[in-house]
Amino acid sequence: MQVGVRIARLSSSRFRSPHFPLLSTTSRRLRCNLSPSAASPEECELNEESDKFLRWLRQKAGSEISSVLSLGNSIYGRSLFASKNIKSGECILKVPYIAQITSENISREIKLLLPRDIENVSRLAVVLLAEKKHGEYSGWATYVNSLPSIDEMHNAIFWSKDELELVRDSAIYQETINLQAHIKKEYSVLGPVLEQFPYDFGDVHLMDFMHAYALVTSRAWDTSKGVSLIPFADFLNHDGTCDAVLLSDVHEEISEVIADRDYAVGEQVQLLMDIPSHDPLYGMKSEILKKHCWPRTTTNADKSNTSGNSFVVKEVKSAIGKGKGIPQALRAFARVLSATSVEELQSLITEATENDGRLARRPLKSNEREIQAHCILCSRLLHMIQGHDVALKKLKSVDASDCNGRQSLRTRMARDLLNGELRVMKSAYAWLTNYYTSLSVPKEASLCSEEFSLTSAGDGELG
Repeated sequence: MQVGVRIARLSSSRFRSPHFPLLSTTSRRLRCNLSPSAASPEECELNEESDKFLRWLRQKAGSEISSVLSLGNSIYGRSLFASKNIKSGECILKVPYIAQITSENISREIKLLLPRDIENVSRLAVVLLAEKKHGEYSGWATYVNSLPSIDEMHNAIFWSKDELELVRDSAIYQETINLQAHIKKEYSVLGPVLEQFPYDFGDVHLMDFMHAYALVTSRAWDTSKGVSLIPFADFLNHDGTCDAVLLSDVHEEISEVIADRDYAVGEQVQLLMDIPSHDPLYGMKSEILKKHCWPRTTTNADKSNTSGNSFVVKEVKSAIGKGKGIPQALRAFARVLSATSVEELQSLITEATENDGRLARRPLKSNEREIQAHCILCSRLLHMIQGHDVALKKLKSVDASDCNGRQSLRTRMARDLLNGELRVMKSAYAWLTNYYTSLSVPKEASLCSEEFSLTSAGDGELG
């Protein structure tokens, strides 16, 4: 039995990128609500296209795919519905290998000409291009025709430069630019090969390949065969945040999908931290962090690394709780940054050695230094909050300039994304502020008060 995960690289280089679900959804996406309160299939009339798809898939698979999910129509368009209550961990569908598209579907003649360093996502995109060219003669025509067109996709890689500027303050901005460059690089190598097989691919252009690439990254699963498109299974929350588990039984040649929970937009924010180059202890801190599994650099789609250590911050539900959502590793990193002497760093090393080996996971013995460490995090978050405030004000002016009062879809998406990230950052800021304030005596409290007041170019509100 092999465990696989959903690929989520639509605007990111990593196989899992939870930062921007809105930018990966499509207007024809099939939604799956696995909660007991989900609308019943009887409330939605199955259309002819949905029936055709299910009949085709059963015939392709040679068996029933799911006894707990149904395909129907809702106010959102075509949707997947739970036909009974489903518990977390329950198997919700089974798809045999014969009903999955993989890079193995590439003909031998074409495969021999493909460079070895072409990634699996690109190889599967090539398969999609070939199946699309074959049209109704393709054995996958029903599935391929159900996939969204470029106009129906809201993937950030299709945005114009001006539209991307709307989210410049989000991590999505640079990740999207990196991915666009990576796709162009992949196509520059693949293009000449595809041109040699006009019968299989026709007249393929960069935008065609980019479309196929986006379909794969927003819908495919990481499987024993590399990357696989699994009809019906890929309709489950293909938004880049799905944590559904795929179990592959190699002997039975079947894949099972286990129910997960849905994730809301803006649940997570990427926070980049680094040691200031002017820090007198830069060398020692870098060496210590390296020995303790840092730096955690971000790998881009072009195989390059983003400077800094990447941490994922989630929304903190309560400012007075345990701070769940703020990674312990992030706070540990800040404690290392706050050190001002060799002795302090050596003390952290000794403490880690005498305990579980993890560096700076306990509060610093010095309240002043512990406060400074968390003030460093507040400073970084404040800078990001201010940037998002300014960006949102600009978006308001864009809305106001629309004389018809209509907002473009991508403007609304950008606003929703920034608001979601802003909510996460403010929740983390509030908890950190409450934490270091609880440690402060009047003199120590002044360490952060001036530098971290929320006087920003935006609304300046934390609530």
